[in-house]
Parts: sequence; C-alpha cells; structure tokens
Amino acid sequence: MNTFITDDFLLSNDVARELYHNWAAPEPIFDYHCHLPPSEIAADRCFADLYEIWLAGDHYKWRAMRSNGVPETFCTGHAPNYEKFLAFARTVPWTLRNPLYHWSHLELLRYFRIDCLINEQTAPKIWEQANARLAEPDMTVHGILRANRVRVICTTDDPIDSLDAHRTINASPLAAHCRVYPTFRPDKALAVTSGPVWNAWVDQLAAVSGQSCATWDGFLTALRSRHDFFHSIGGRLSDHGLAQCLADFPDEAEAAATYASARAGGSINPAATRRFGSWLMREFGRWDAARGWTKQLHLGAMRNNNTWAFKNLGPDTGFDSIGDYPQAEALSRYLDALAETSELPKIVLYNLNPADNYVMGTMIGNFQDGSIAGKIQFGSGWWFLDQKEGMEWQLNALSNLGLLGRFVGMLTDSRSFLSYTRHEYFRRILCNLIGADVVKGELPRDLDLLGRMVQRICFGNAAEFFSLEQPPQTKP
Repeated sequence: MNTFITDDFLLSNDVARELYHNWAAPEPIFDYHCHLPPSEIAADRCFADLYEIWLAGDHYKWRAMRSNGVPETFCTGHAPNYEKFLAFARTVPWTLRNPLYHWSHLELLRYFRIDCLINEQTAPKIWEQANARLAEPDMTVHGILRANRVRVICTTDDPIDSLDAHRTINASPLAAHCRVYPTFRPDKALAVTSGPVWNAWVDQLAAVSGQSCATWDGFLTALRSRHDFFHSIGGRLSDHGLAQCLADFPDEAEAAATYASARAGGSINPAATRRFGSWLMREFGRWDAARGWTKQLHLGAMRNNNTWAFKNLGPDTGFDSIGDYPQAEALSRYLDALAETSELPKIVLYNLNPADNYVMGTMIGNFQDGSIAGKIQFGSGWWFLDQKEGMEWQLNALSNLGLLGRFVGMLTDSRSFLSYTRHEYFRRILCNLIGADVVKGELPRDLDLLGRMVQRICFGNAAEFFSLEQPPQTKP
C-alpha cells in the first residue's frame, strides 16, 4: 500500500481490530438521515467525471479550498471541472489533521481503488483512473448503494415535494436491496420573516395539497395533509434545523393572527416569529407522536454568516459555523410540553456545539418513559463534529450519562454518494474507543459481549428504533 489507509487504520490495539473486522465491518448500513437527492437515486445517475461525484456541492471541500487561497471560481464558479479538481488536489496536502485528509483518501481507495497520496503531482493520474472507474457499470448510484450494502436511506424533503422520485425508487429494482424513505422537513413553514419568499412557499403548499391557505385553519390542514401524504409513501421521520429549540408557546389565536399578518405582507418581529414557530413545532410533535414517527432536532448551527456569499452563492455553500446559543431551558420546555400531554414522539437530538454535549446527554434522561428503549436519543456527532475528536466527545458524553448500548449510531448527513465511508470511519473510531478501555482494564475482555454491542450500534439499534421496512432478505 502507498497510503496510510491500512486494514487497521485508526485501530490501535488487538481488541479494536477484532471488534472492527469481525463485528462492525460486516454490518450493513442504515442511513436514517442524509441529503442525497432522491431524483438522482431514481434516475440511477451516472457521473461523467470525478468532479461531478466528488467535488460538486461539497461545502466541506470548498471551505478548505478558500482557506488555501483558492478563488471562488474554482469552488462554486464556472472553472472547468478538471481545473476545479486540480485546485482541490493542490489543497489536500494542506489539510493534514483535518478530517478531509482522512475522508478524501478513504473515498479514493474504497470507490476507485486508488492507493496514493493526493497532491498536485498525483492529480492527473487520479483523474484518469477515477474517470475510467466511473465508466464501469457498477459505478452508477444504484451500484454504489449495493456495493456499500446500504439497506435503508432516509432523505430530507420539503413538505411541498411531490415525492415522485420516491415512488419511482420504490418501483425500481433497487428496492430489492435498499429502501428509500422521505423525511418531513417543514422549516420553511416557520420562516414568516422571509416575507415574499415565505408567501410564495405557502402558495406552493396550497397548490400541492389542494387546500386553500387563505386562512390559518387552511394552512394547518394543508400541512397536516402533507404529513399524511409522507406517511402514505412510507415516511416515518421528521426533521427540523433550528438554532435553538422553540418553546415560547402562544395561544392559537396569537399564532393565527401572526399568520394572517404575514400572509397580508406585514412585517413580523423576531418575538412573534419565535412564538409562531413554537406553536407549530409543538403541533408537529403531536402529529409525529400520533403517527408513531421519530422527530429529529438539529440544534446549534449559525447559518449564512457571510452576507456577500449568501446573496451571491446562496445557502449551504460553506459559510455556516457553530453557534453559541443557550440550549437547555428551551429544549426542556419543548420536550416537557409534549410529555405532559403524553404526546412526546421518539426523538433524536443532534448537537452542534460540543460545549452542550453534557446538556444533551443529561436532557435525554429526563424524558425516557420506559415505553421504548432509548426513546430519546443523543444523535451522533453532526456537521463540524462528525470527525474523530467530535465523535469521541459525543460517544464519551453518551457513555457517561446514558446507555451507549442503545445508541442508534452513525448517519451520513451528506449530499454525496461517496460519503458512506463515514460509516466505516465511525465504526473504526467506535471500536478503537472500546478497545482502548479494554486494554486499560476498564472494560472486560469479553469479545462476545462487546461485539454484540458494536453490531447493534452499527445497524441493529437503528433498524429496531426507526421501525422502517427493509428489503426482505436483510430483516434482522
């Protein structure tokens, strides 16, 4: 081998190696949260070159390239694909100790069988070899999913989406190997401060639901009908991306008045926006509980920090960061409001600020009700924390404050079909952490006990927790 990605990469002791190779690696993948485009899965997309599958849309790589002095034309601009690839290849040696260094080499090795360090000198050969590999029939989207033994995918979808792509996928040969489900993400319903943009979205909601949104009741009926529609397609998860949990609950009359004002083009102040969103979030929680869904809360991102970039490049282009927001009080109020009326659904909490790991780790214990093992989950390291140190912080906090053995494990949270190596990355980190404890004498050297826990974290817990139908041959 020419790179540092050996069979025992990240595995520093014999127990870690046995746990990974014999227990973790053989498990299939249950990807319960990602941003993969359903249209590309439905079309079984073929990729013309390495840029299309590896660099397009990847804001992690864009951030690194900008930090290395690469002009925007080579990130999100109109430079030729090969020139963009060369700009990234020149950047990779500067990413030492950044997770991109690990991820990039893992992806080239696992998908393209390219075993060399990435730099300006090796770039032309990598481009040629990777493009030749992409021309092979097993490198379509469906081929990649089958090769990675991906059994379940939950995409992230706007309530106004037709979900036509999901119906196409369900009727395709892929369904025999991998089931793809939509996730209800109604963030735009809360954004009354967006004015014309929000009103245009509500108009689309009315059109797709066939329900007039001229009134508050009509708006709620339209949203509820879309929740029902997602359920009919197989969806059993919702998701919300919030800086902080919303738990400043108004009465319904106030929420209705805010809606009417926003629909009339009125300006909605931040306090009214927060209270409007709080009312909807509690209602969404009730719908999820009634349907037996799982709610996901992604908390703590400070988005679109760079005004110029937001105006010229749009959102999700690499200008977000960790936010330093108080989380505990509002999150407690939100969960308690639903628990008080026995309407608390299964929930996964994702925390972006590592300073709040122990807040999340203790909060989940407040609302476990004995009905479902691990009903409230502290989700895996997210976004800026889905790297070795961030994953270890989350695993350690969960282990100290909750039940690691009930953890639903890793997800890709990615727009790239090459990101399934992150499951390998997580599994190696998990096994190394446990193995190190054994070596230190802090856990028993019982490979059956430890291995079965690793298996459950890698796949079994998620399969049981989310209760989504899998291809028949892969039911646990």
